[in-house]
Amino acid sequence: MADSKDANSAQAENYEKGASAEQGRRRSVADANRGKNLDAKISNPLADVPRDELFADVERFAQRTGLTAETELLKKGALVAQNPAGFEDLDLAEDEKDALRVEVNKKWSHPWKLYMTVIVCSIGAAVQGWDQTGTNGANLSFPVVFGLSDEATGTPFTDREFWIIGLVNGMSAPYMGSCFCGCWLSDPSNYYLGRRGTIFVSALILIATPIGGAVTHTWEQLFATRIIMGVGMGLKGATTPVFCAENAPAAIRGALVMTWQFWTAFGIFLGTAFNLAVWNAGPIGWRLQLGSAFIPAVPLAVLVYMCPESPRWYIKHKKPAKAWASLLKLRNHPILAARDLYYISTQIEIEEQIVGETSYLSRFMQLFTIPRVRRATLASFVVMIAQQMCGINIIAFYSSTIFIQAGTSQFTALLASFGFGAVNFVFAIPAFFTIDTFGRRTLLLFTFPQMAWTLLAAGFSFYIPDSSAAHLGLIAFFVYLFCAFYSPGEGPVPFTYSAEVFPLSHREVGMGWAVATCLFWAGVLGLTFPKILNAFTPTGAFGFFAA
Repeated sequence: MADSKDANSAQAENYEKGASAEQGRRRSVADANRGKNLDAKISNPLADVPRDELFADVERFAQRTGLTAETELLKKGALVAQNPAGFEDLDLAEDEKDALRVEVNKKWSHPWKLYMTVIVCSIGAAVQGWDQTGTNGANLSFPVVFGLSDEATGTPFTDREFWIIGLVNGMSAPYMGSCFCGCWLSDPSNYYLGRRGTIFVSALILIATPIGGAVTHTWEQLFATRIIMGVGMGLKGATTPVFCAENAPAAIRGALVMTWQFWTAFGIFLGTAFNLAVWNAGPIGWRLQLGSAFIPAVPLAVLVYMCPESPRWYIKHKKPAKAWASLLKLRNHPILAARDLYYISTQIEIEEQIVGETSYLSRFMQLFTIPRVRRATLASFVVMIAQQMCGINIIAFYSSTIFIQAGTSQFTALLASFGFGAVNFVFAIPAFFTIDTFGRRTLLLFTFPQMAWTLLAAGFSFYIPDSSAAHLGLIAFFVYLFCAFYSPGEGPVPFTYSAEVFPLSHREVGMGWAVATCLFWAGVLGLTFPKILNAFTPTGAFGFFAA
């Protein structure tokens, strides 16, 4: 045991010394041979390195990482990483070429450990969606129970009650907990606990807080549980897409990361289904609706450690041997693992040279001061705030209330909300086939105009007389159509894009920024929408978000 520890210590020391000695040489080689801007260096730092220099660097890399037995394989992997499309012309064994061909031609054929990662990330997203819709049905009951609204009309007694209901019910409390605490804890939590550890901690929080909310007896108690729930949501929301992106191969990264939105939609669907199932459960119905969100968090906590840890996280923390073992589980062939190990290591070293040693505060400041990182910050801000300003979450949070305003019964409102959840889920499926084909921006450019006119049409449908069968039918139709355009566009793109756009040196804090942006504005909308709906009427509210 002592010999093993000494060997590990020596390997770590050799890694540090070798990495330090090579940093200056790598930067000069990169600058001399490429002379391109920073974006180009990070996108493929190996593109123009001469073969003899590449092989010499691979040998040094293998020696300092303790992977000398894999030197020849790493050389082949480096050649593939240097020119991914030209592997057919390289001197590779036939089984190695076959593995590379399969990655291109059968891009969904991967080891089960990769799909376990996808499953875990999908469950994490479903938790997020179910948490969002627990209050959708409960908002019809808990304000009355807590003395915040009139039992006969459901109308809050005063302006103060309006704001309290918005704060507690409209997911405002969880989202404020996320954007002011949970998202920013993700950087240190990821640093010390890793991706898996952070997701595990968030799952424990998201098991405890829905149950706590279900047994509360005052709105203040419910508010407290939902603030703490937000911490778990922020940790999970900022970590899970990154975990998926870092484990996935490039060819399907977009499709796999967008499973976050797909399964968030599935969680919303399950939440609306459960709301409908217990609508007539009597005084405890709203408690069941709130508490049910703990259900998907249980398998999340149980399964997360069945996934390999992120290879990029291991490399960043100077554990290349563990990164190698992780990649062997996530890729179909050692040549693919060798390619990704060397490529990721090179990319991280260049980012470290550019950024240097930083504290958490300095990394946050660099989101706005380093041009390459600032562009990523701005881009992620735009796509994230757009997800809230498009109006989707007013329907996710308040669809039952909106349909009640349309003159329906409570059961019909919950049934219509269930339909919204189903459409949101089903129409997320096309994004799997389009996000890596048409690109992120193209999906947004096509779907945003469609979302605008369908929202406007839904708003104007409130002018149809209540006595007409077309009144509720057209409102529901245009809400569903809006959702159908949202699901393959602004639904999956923000989290996918934000998980990819930051350099690894700023990925945790950058994703924290992006998710905090999204959840802050979701919280603002949840807080203000009851007043907006009351002041603008449903037509004005829909028109506002259409604009």
